[in-house]
Amino acid sequence: MRPVTGMSGKTGKLARLPIALTSTSHPARLWSPGEGGRVTCHLSPRECNIPPGGLGFCGVRHNDGGRLVTLNYGKSVAMTRESIESEAVYHYAPGEPILSLGNIGCMMACDYCHNWQTSQARLAKDADIRAYTSEEIVAYAVRHGIRVLSWTYNDPVVWQEFVVDTARLARSRGLVNLYKSAFYIGPRAVDELLEVMDIFSLSLKSMDPEFYRKHTKGRLEPVLAAIEQVHAAPQRPHLEISNLCVTGRNDNLSDARQIAAWMLERLGPDVPLHYVRFHPDFKYTEVERTSIPFLEEARRQALAMGVRHVYVGNVPDTDSASTRCACGELLVERRGTAARRFLAGGTCPACGARSSLVLPWPERAAPATGGLAGRAHATFWFRAGVQAFHVEQDGEDEIHFQLVDGEGGSVGALDSASCTRFLIANSAAGARGVRVYHPPARPPRVLEVLDRAHFPTGDALR
Repeated sequence: MRPVTGMSGKTGKLARLPIALTSTSHPARLWSPGEGGRVTCHLSPRECNIPPGGLGFCGVRHNDGGRLVTLNYGKSVAMTRESIESEAVYHYAPGEPILSLGNIGCMMACDYCHNWQTSQARLAKDADIRAYTSEEIVAYAVRHGIRVLSWTYNDPVVWQEFVVDTARLARSRGLVNLYKSAFYIGPRAVDELLEVMDIFSLSLKSMDPEFYRKHTKGRLEPVLAAIEQVHAAPQRPHLEISNLCVTGRNDNLSDARQIAAWMLERLGPDVPLHYVRFHPDFKYTEVERTSIPFLEEARRQALAMGVRHVYVGNVPDTDSASTRCACGELLVERRGTAARRFLAGGTCPACGARSSLVLPWPERAAPATGGLAGRAHATFWFRAGVQAFHVEQDGEDEIHFQLVDGEGGSVGALDSASCTRFLIANSAAGARGVRVYHPPARPPRVLEVLDRAHFPTGDALR
C-alpha cells in the first residue's frame, strides 16, 4: 500500500470519495497503457479507458500517473460471521459458518441494489470502511473456527487483487473460498479466480439483454460467458445459480422459464437454481416484495422442466428451501439461514442413495455455552421483512443469544458467538424475536438485516 499521488487537495471525482479510499492505493492487475497517459482496465467487460487522474466506472480503480491502481485493496465493510446458506449455497456443507467479506465499489449500477451504500463508492461513508490485511482475515477465521471465507455483499469483482491474494493465503491454511457475485467480469479475471476459489454462487439477473442494459448498466452476454467458463473449468469448482426476481421487472413465469431453459442447455440439470425474493431498495422503492406464490410456481415450473434442484430464497418459512432425496425423504431442513442435516454418512436415510451434496466435513456439534450470571440482556423483535440481525461489538466477548416467542419465552437452545460481527436469523417456528445477553458495560450494536447477502449500515437499534 502507498499514498495515492496527488491526493492532497483532490478535485473532481476523487473529491467525492471517502477519505478511507483515497488515502492509499495498491497496484492493480489486468490493465494496459495507452496514448496520452491513459490506461485500459481489463477486469470487467466495460474495458474502461481511464484518463490520467480519472476513475473507472466502479469508482475504485484509478489512473495514478499512467498506472492503474486500486483504491480498495484491504478496505472492507466489517467482516461478519454468517452461514453458508446466506450466500445461496445449499449443496456444499449445509449449515457451515462462513466469514463474509465485502468491499467498496461495483462494476454495475443496479437501480434496485440493496447494498447501494457500499456498492456505489461515492456514497460510502468512512465509518463503514475497515482496513484489513490478508493475514488478519485468515488468522481471525482460524481463531474463530471458521473454515469458509465468503467474498460477497455488494460484489467482489472490483476487489480482485485483494480477493485473489487473500484467498491464496486462506487455501494454504486449509480454508475454503466462496465467491458470491453477479459476475460481470472478464475472462482473464475468471482464470485468476479459478486458481483459488472452491465455490461460486453466481447471480443471473435475467435472460433479457434489455434488463441488463436498463437496470444494471451492464450487458447479459459477458455474464453468460463467465458462468460457462466456471462450469467448464478443469478444477470443477462447486457452482450454484440464483435469480433475483424483481417485482414488476422479471417476476413472471416466462422470465423464470428462460433462466431454467438456459441452465438446462448450458449447465445441465444438476446445478442448483435459486429463485430469490426481492425487497424494494435504492432507486426502486415504489413496489412490493416479490410474491411468494409466484416464487413457488416458478420453482415447480423449473422442476417440471428437468432442473433437479430448485429452491426459493429469502422466504424463511417454506419447505421449498429444504433439500429432499429423489425418493422424497428430507435430507436437509432449512429455515432462514439455518440448516439441519438428516443424512446418514452422505446417503439418504430412507433409500440409501448417495446425496449430491458436497460434505467436506462432519456436521458440527452444538456449541457449549457458558453461564448467564451477571449478564445484561435486551430483546429485539423480528418484523415483516426483517427476520435477521447483525450483532456488532468492539471486542470479542462471548455474546449469548436465544430465540423467543411473542411472550418472551425461550424457543430453541441457547447459542453464543464471540466474533466482532455476526448474524442471528429467525430459524425456528414460533420465534418472534431474539434475546441477546452481553457484558453489562459493553452492550453490542444490533442492526436489522433485510435479506441474505444484505450488509446493513447506518443507525443501530441500540
